Amino acid sequence: MLYELPDTVVLIDPLLPAGERREPFLRWLDERVAGRPVSVLTTIVWHRRDRALVAERYRANSSRAWNRLPAGVKRHQLRGAGETLFWLPSVLTLVPGDRLLGVGGERAGEELRVCPESWLEDVRARRAEVAALMLPLLELPIERVLVSHGTPVLRGGHGALARAIAEARGS
Repeated sequence: MLYELPDTVVLIDPLLPAGERREPFLRWLDERVAGRPVSVLTTIVWHRRDRALVAERYRANSSRAWNRLPAGVKRHQLRGAGETLFWLPSVLTLVPGDRLLGVGGERAGEELRVCPESWLEDVRARRAEVAALMLPLLELPIERVLVSHGTPVLRGGHGALARAIAEARGS
Protein backbone atom coordinates (compact mmCIF):
# COMPACT_ATOMS: atom_id res chain seq x y z
CA MET A 1 0.00 0.00 0.00
CA LEU A 2 1.31 3.44 -0.95
CA TYR A 3 0.53 6.44 1.27
CA GLU A 4 1.91 9.81 0.29
CA LEU A 5 2.51 12.52 2.86
CA PRO A 6 3.90 15.91 1.85
CA ASP A 7 7.39 15.11 3.12
CA THR A 8 7.43 11.27 3.15
CA VAL A 9 6.23 8.29 1.15
CA VAL A 10 5.01 5.32 3.17
CA LEU A 11 4.87 1.79 1.76
CA ILE A 12 3.05 -0.75 3.91
CA ASP A 13 3.67 -4.43 3.15
CA PRO A 14 5.09 -3.73 -0.32
CA LEU A 15 4.55 -6.45 -2.90
CA LEU A 16 5.99 -5.64 -6.30
CA PRO A 17 4.64 -6.95 -9.61
CA ALA A 18 6.48 -9.90 -11.09
CA GLY A 19 8.12 -10.32 -14.47
CA GLU A 20 8.00 -7.67 -17.14
CA ARG A 21 5.60 -5.50 -15.13
CA ARG A 22 8.14 -4.89 -12.34
CA GLU A 23 10.39 -2.31 -14.03
CA PRO A 24 7.56 -0.10 -15.34
CA PHE A 25 6.01 -0.18 -11.88
CA LEU A 26 9.30 0.77 -10.21
CA ARG A 27 9.71 3.69 -12.62
CA TRP A 28 6.18 4.82 -11.73
CA LEU A 29 7.03 4.46 -8.03
CA ASP A 30 10.25 6.47 -8.49
CA GLU A 31 8.12 9.30 -9.91
CA ARG A 32 5.76 9.12 -6.93
CA VAL A 33 8.65 9.15 -4.45
CA ALA A 34 10.30 12.11 -6.24
CA GLY A 35 13.31 12.19 -3.91
CA ARG A 36 11.30 12.20 -0.66
CA PRO A 37 12.22 9.96 2.27
CA VAL A 38 10.59 6.53 2.15
CA SER A 39 9.30 4.56 5.10
CA VAL A 40 8.68 0.82 4.62
CA LEU A 41 6.35 -0.60 7.26
CA THR A 42 5.34 -4.21 7.85
CA THR A 43 2.12 -5.36 9.51
CA ILE A 44 3.03 -9.01 10.05
CA VAL A 45 6.12 -11.15 9.52
CA TRP A 46 4.67 -12.93 6.45
CA HIS A 47 4.27 -9.59 4.68
CA ARG A 48 7.99 -8.77 4.54
CA ARG A 49 7.85 -9.83 0.88
CA ASP A 50 9.60 -7.09 -1.14
CA ARG A 51 10.46 -4.73 1.71
CA ALA A 52 14.22 -5.35 1.44
CA LEU A 53 14.24 -4.54 -2.27
CA VAL A 54 12.17 -1.38 -1.78
CA ALA A 55 14.17 -0.21 1.24
CA GLU A 56 17.43 -0.74 -0.66
CA ARG A 57 16.12 1.14 -3.71
CA TYR A 58 15.25 4.21 -1.61
CA ARG A 59 17.93 4.05 1.10
CA ALA A 60 19.62 7.18 -0.29
CA ASN A 61 16.35 8.99 0.51
CA SER A 62 16.02 7.62 4.04
CA SER A 63 18.37 7.26 6.96
CA ARG A 64 16.52 4.08 8.00
CA ALA A 65 13.68 3.08 5.72
CA TRP A 66 12.52 -0.07 7.54
CA ASN A 67 10.00 0.62 10.26
CA ARG A 68 10.66 4.36 10.50
CA LEU A 69 7.29 5.66 11.63
CA PRO A 70 6.72 9.07 10.05
CA ALA A 71 4.52 11.79 11.49
CA GLY A 72 1.02 11.19 10.20
CA VAL A 73 1.12 7.41 10.78
CA LYS A 74 0.21 5.75 14.08
CA ARG A 75 1.11 2.20 15.08
CA HIS A 76 -1.31 -0.11 16.94
CA GLN A 77 0.32 -3.37 18.03
CA LEU A 78 -1.73 -6.46 18.72
CA ARG A 79 0.54 -7.89 21.41
CA GLY A 80 0.37 -11.66 21.49
CA ALA A 81 -1.22 -11.74 18.02
CA GLY A 82 1.97 -10.96 16.08
CA GLU A 83 0.59 -8.01 14.13
CA THR A 84 0.84 -4.26 13.88
CA LEU A 85 -1.98 -2.24 12.34
CA PHE A 86 -1.34 1.26 11.00
CA TRP A 87 -3.70 4.20 11.43
CA LEU A 88 -3.55 6.99 8.86
CA PRO A 89 -5.50 9.76 10.61
CA SER A 90 -5.51 12.34 7.83
CA VAL A 91 -7.42 9.92 5.58
CA LEU A 92 -9.32 8.08 8.37
CA THR A 93 -7.86 4.77 7.20
CA LEU A 94 -6.83 1.64 9.10
CA VAL A 95 -4.35 -0.78 7.48
CA PRO A 96 -4.25 -4.28 9.02
CA GLY A 97 -2.21 -7.28 7.90
CA ASP A 98 -3.77 -10.73 8.41
CA ARG A 99 -5.80 -10.38 11.61
CA LEU A 100 -8.67 -8.47 10.02
CA LEU A 101 -10.18 -9.62 6.72
CA GLY A 102 -12.66 -8.24 4.21
CA VAL A 103 -15.64 -10.40 3.26
CA GLY A 104 -16.92 -11.28 -0.19
CA GLY A 105 -20.36 -11.86 -1.59
CA GLU A 106 -23.24 -9.46 -1.19
CA ARG A 107 -21.62 -7.85 1.91
CA ALA A 108 -18.31 -7.20 0.12
CA GLY A 109 -16.97 -3.77 0.95
CA GLU A 110 -19.30 -3.44 3.94
CA GLU A 111 -18.13 -6.08 6.40
CA LEU A 112 -14.98 -7.30 8.09
CA ARG A 113 -14.16 -10.34 10.15
CA VAL A 114 -11.42 -11.28 12.55
CA CYS A 115 -9.20 -13.96 11.03
CA PRO A 116 -10.04 -17.62 11.61
CA GLU A 117 -8.56 -19.47 14.57
CA SER A 118 -6.40 -21.54 12.19
CA TRP A 119 -4.47 -18.36 11.26
CA LEU A 120 -3.38 -17.97 14.90
CA GLU A 121 -1.52 -21.26 15.40
CA ASP A 122 1.89 -19.53 15.75
CA VAL A 123 0.82 -16.88 18.29
CA ARG A 124 -0.46 -16.81 21.88
CA ALA A 125 -3.73 -14.95 21.27
CA ARG A 126 -6.89 -16.76 20.26
CA ARG A 127 -9.56 -15.23 18.01
CA ALA A 128 -11.64 -13.67 20.82
CA GLU A 129 -8.45 -12.25 22.35
CA VAL A 130 -7.40 -10.74 19.02
CA ALA A 131 -10.81 -9.09 18.81
CA ALA A 132 -10.39 -7.73 22.34
CA LEU A 133 -6.98 -6.31 21.40
CA MET A 134 -8.75 -4.36 18.64
CA LEU A 135 -11.24 -2.69 21.01
CA PRO A 136 -9.10 0.48 21.44
CA LEU A 137 -9.35 1.00 17.67
CA LEU A 138 -13.04 1.78 18.15
CA GLU A 139 -11.98 5.12 19.65
CA LEU A 140 -10.80 6.14 16.16
CA PRO A 141 -13.05 7.71 13.49
CA ILE A 142 -12.34 4.92 10.99
CA GLU A 143 -13.87 5.42 7.55
CA ARG A 144 -11.78 2.97 5.48
CA VAL A 145 -10.11 -0.37 6.25
CA LEU A 146 -7.61 -1.47 3.60
CA VAL A 147 -7.31 -5.21 4.20
CA SER A 148 -4.67 -7.51 2.72
CA HIS A 149 -7.20 -10.29 2.16
CA GLY A 150 -10.73 -9.82 0.90
CA THR A 151 -12.60 -6.71 -0.15
CA PRO A 152 -11.56 -3.43 1.53
CA VAL A 153 -14.15 -1.36 3.37
CA LEU A 154 -14.17 2.10 1.82
CA ARG A 155 -17.12 3.55 3.78
CA GLY A 156 -18.38 2.85 7.27
CA GLY A 157 -15.18 1.22 8.52
CA HIS A 158 -15.90 1.96 12.18
CA GLY A 159 -19.20 0.08 12.11
CA ALA A 160 -17.70 -2.81 10.16
CA LEU A 161 -14.87 -3.11 12.70
CA ALA A 162 -17.28 -2.94 15.65
CA ARG A 163 -19.39 -5.74 14.17
CA ALA A 164 -16.32 -7.91 13.47
CA ILE A 165 -15.05 -7.46 17.02
CA ALA A 166 -18.47 -8.25 18.52
CA GLU A 167 -18.85 -11.38 16.36
CA ALA A 168 -15.39 -12.71 17.26
CA ARG A 169 -15.93 -12.06 20.97
CA GLY A 170 -19.28 -13.83 20.86
CA SER A 171 -21.18 -10.67 21.82
